[in-house]
Amino acid sequence: MDLDTTRSRRSFLAASAGLALGACAATKAAATPEAKPEAEPGISPAEDLMREHGVLSRALLVYDEACARLAVGKAIPAQELEATAALIQRFIEGYHEPLEEQELFPRFERAGVEVELVATLRRQHQAGRGLTASIRRLAAASGADDRAELARSMRRFVRMYRPHEAREDTVLFPAFRALVPAAEYEDLGEIFEEKEHALFGDDGFEKNVAEVARIERAFGIHDLAAFTPA
Repeated sequence: MDLDTTRSRRSFLAASAGLALGACAATKAAATPEAKPEAEPGISPAEDLMREHGVLSRALLVYDEACARLAVGKAIPAQELEATAALIQRFIEGYHEPLEEQELFPRFERAGVEVELVATLRRQHQAGRGLTASIRRLAAASGADDRAELARSMRRFVRMYRPHEAREDTVLFPAFRALVPAAEYEDLGEIFEEKEHALFGDDGFEKNVAEVARIERAFGIHDLAAFTPA
């Protein structure tokens, strides 16, 4: 067999083998179900609670701005101020704090861990609800005495809740992670999410973030760059 014939035969065999392998691969791909994309990882209980603190922190900035305006006799958007208190009442006092009171605090109390801190946090939840009710009632007040009481209630609320949420973020939530077994901790993340969806719908957190962003715009404090020192 001459060299040209040998080369031609080898080329034919290689081409035939390539076609056969391609056909086998195509058959296997057709028989194998398409891989499903992995589900997004769940949010841990601590992360869930801390991002809700972010919503509260933004509401506190609204109270700061309202107090600053009241101090110099400037007008405030009363409807948006009332909406801020309503958001706190609905999302923080009606959802976030009950989660802590039902799912976190009892575990610390049963374990005898951070008991004094938990007792203080419980008292502050109660005090905050009273202040929120006062702020909602006085948001549209026009009299000097009522406006002074409104400003006082907001200042007291801000002064209490800034250290309150900071202590939870840096002490309570890390201790909770160490206190609860891994499997139970993961299950709690799902429980938190189910409760949030039941109260606020599938995008409950996002809806509350959008609401506080709308309020910030009404108060003129929506531009983050404006908070940068000159």
